[in-house]
Parts: sequence; structure tokens; C-alpha cells
Amino acid sequence: MAYKRWTFLCISDEGSPIRQYSASPRALHFFGSLFGGFAILVTGLAVFVAVDGSSRLQANQLELEKSLLTQELQTIQGRVAQMEGSIDGLIVQDERFRLLAGLGTIDEEIFQVGVGGPGMLTPESSPLWEVDPATAKETFATSYDLLALERRARLLSESLSEATDSLTAHHDLLESTPSIVPTEGLLSSGFSYARLHPIYHKALPHPGIDLHALEGTPFLSAAKGTVSYAGWKSGYGYTVEVTHGFGFMTRYAHASEILVRKGQAVVRGDVLGQVGQTGTTTAAHLHYEVWVNGKATNPVEYILTGVIP
Repeated sequence: MAYKRWTFLCISDEGSPIRQYSASPRALHFFGSLFGGFAILVTGLAVFVAVDGSSRLQANQLELEKSLLTQELQTIQGRVAQMEGSIDGLIVQDERFRLLAGLGTIDEEIFQVGVGGPGMLTPESSPLWEVDPATAKETFATSYDLLALERRARLLSESLSEATDSLTAHHDLLESTPSIVPTEGLLSSGFSYARLHPIYHKALPHPGIDLHALEGTPFLSAAKGTVSYAGWKSGYGYTVEVTHGFGFMTRYAHASEILVRKGQAVVRGDVLGQVGQTGTTTAAHLHYEVWVNGKATNPVEYILTGVIP
């Protein structure tokens, strides 16, 4: 039985001879298979080139990202180092601040102690360790430095807060402590537990000092406080008492005129009244007392040398 053959007629254009080709089905199958294989090969090569190009592009992109991340990490490390230097400078200032506040300085080793403990992570615990151990170590070191810096900053904040509270308390105490001569005048009589009284002619306590001054001379509050009494007192005449807090109370007696009222807030140097000779007295002067926790004390002990308004 004769095999079938396929005949192909090729016509190029008018006037040209017709070309005729014939091929057996086997030949056609062979050439078809060859063409299909070639097409598959070309397609495979194209896919390979595309995938390889994409992989190279991704690899380059990842390399660029890693380079940028490394630069960013180095920048962060530099900033951490700068912050550590700033913290060191603040710690030195904190020491001076605490001394001014009357507090002891914090041991330097406390600020230098790092962070750690049983639950502390390690570089190996980072997912990055399996991919890039070197970068994992760098990121861990940076994270550790940041945690240590955070701890030092927290300790410094607590220390400064304590010093601020102490300074505030000291400031209030200083403002409330009688420290000035309440009027311009000569000390004519001092503090005594048994002074010969100029009128009664017998030894009596003199729980303050007498400052001789012309009548009408202003007398001032020796510290910040609140007027707790303003009026007449037997023996004292017109009297002003100021409660300062912290156990302090001052008394100003024999005034010719009172210029404040009970409950009025005053500060050191405010005018309370004018010197006079009311009450039991022989001449114009200011009788000045300082009481601490309910006990009369020598006012001279609280007057700063040279502090005269």
C-alpha cells in the first residue's frame, strides 16, 4: 500500500512559475516535532533569561537595601555615641545640682551598669542570625546600647527630679527663714533669759532684741510668711506676728502704726508697720522676736552678717 504524500504549491507572484513540493506524513511529523522542540527551547531560554534577569535585579535590590540599612545602622550608632557623650555631661551637671540641693552624689558605677538578666536576648536569638550573623551582631549591639542609654537617662531623670524637689524645699525653707535686720537701728538690748527690766527693775526674760530707731521708721518682714496677728498686745503695744512655716514665727512690737492685716501674705522686705513706743517701753524702738517650734530663740543667730535693708 503506497504511503500518502502531501503536496504544497508555492506561488510567488504573477508570471512566476509555480513551485511544487511534496512530503510524506512522516517527514511532516518530523519537521513539526523539530519546530515544536525548537519553539520550546526558545521559550525555555526566554523564560530562563527573564527569571535570571529578575533574580539578578532582586539580588541587586537586596544588596542595595542591605547597604542602605548598614549605613543607617552606622548613623544610628553614631547618634547613640553622641547621646552617650551628652548623658555623661549631664551626669556631671547632676552631681553639682545634687550638691547644691544638699544631696549626696550617685555612685558612678550605678550609671555605668548595663542591662541584662536571665531573660536578656542574645544575637543568636534574632531571626537575622540565620541570614546574616555579622549584621545580627551589629543590630544587637546597637539595641543593647540603646537600652543602656535609656536606663541611664531614666536614672538621670529620677536624680534630677529628686534634686529639684530638694532644691524647691530648700528654696522655700530659705525664703521662710528670718535672715535680715527688720529695721535700720542700733541694737540697744539683746536676747536674755534674765535681763534687768528697765521699768520693773528686776530680772525678767527678754525673748528678743531691741533695735533703737526713730519713731515712724519702717520695719520689715524678716522672711516670707502670713500675718497671723496684727493688733494690740498687753506689754507689747501694737504688735505684728508673722507665721513663716517650717516652725518659724517672728514678732514685731511697740509699733506706732500697723500697715498690714491678719491673713495677709508677705515676703521678705515687705513693710509691716512703723517703729513706735506703744506698750511697756521707755523710748521708741522695735522689739523683735524669733520663735522656732514654739520656743523663743536669739534673733541674732538668724541675721545674716551685713544684710541690712
